[in-house]
Amino acid sequence: MKITENERDAVYKTIFARRDVRGEFSPEPIPEDVLHRVLTAAHHAPSVGFMQPWDFVLVDDLETKKKIKTGFDSANRESAEQFNDDKAAQYRKLKLEGILEAPLGICVTCDRHRNGPTVLGRTIKAEMDLFSSVCAVQNLWLAARAENLGVGWVSILHDSVLRDALNIPEEIEIIAYLCVGYVSYFKDKPELETLGWQPRRDVNSAIHYGTWSRAVDTGA
Repeated sequence: MKITENERDAVYKTIFARRDVRGEFSPEPIPEDVLHRVLTAAHHAPSVGFMQPWDFVLVDDLETKKKIKTGFDSANRESAEQFNDDKAAQYRKLKLEGILEAPLGICVTCDRHRNGPTVLGRTIKAEMDLFSSVCAVQNLWLAARAENLGVGWVSILHDSVLRDALNIPEEIEIIAYLCVGYVSYFKDKPELETLGWQPRRDVNSAIHYGTWSRAVDTGA
């Protein structure tokens, strides 16, 4: 099946319009058909050995969200202490989650034992199942953006918090906790770029030809 020019442009538009959403969520519920399309897109991510190691825990209960938010608040204080004074002050001003504001949380997990101990493509690089699950997160994120849903990845959480709140077994790896919902607007640029936390790296500085060597000179 050949991709048309318009379809190609839509893919790139979605990629460049994707944002990590924290504070712009609307309480509007996500229709079941929309959610199913997004999760189906995530389920069609590439996976090593066609292992499909992911699962998706859907969280809409307020009390459960409050437990996760409490865990975030604790981890966030712990994280702030790891930066120097100037960065720590800036860090504390950032809103880094929308756990209670988003109508839905999705915890993405990885079952490393699915399909047995020997999996095609994982025989040398054992982490490939984890990488495959991250691909599912990216598929979910882009599909959500195409549905005009915002997504925020809450990485400042100890796994133990999610295991306790969501009853996730110890043998299941936790990949991501995502806040998902409609938003009042999408920012033109990533918030951390706009606030000066970190500039966007020029793509040419990441490209190496033939071997790991000096990247392309951008003329800057």
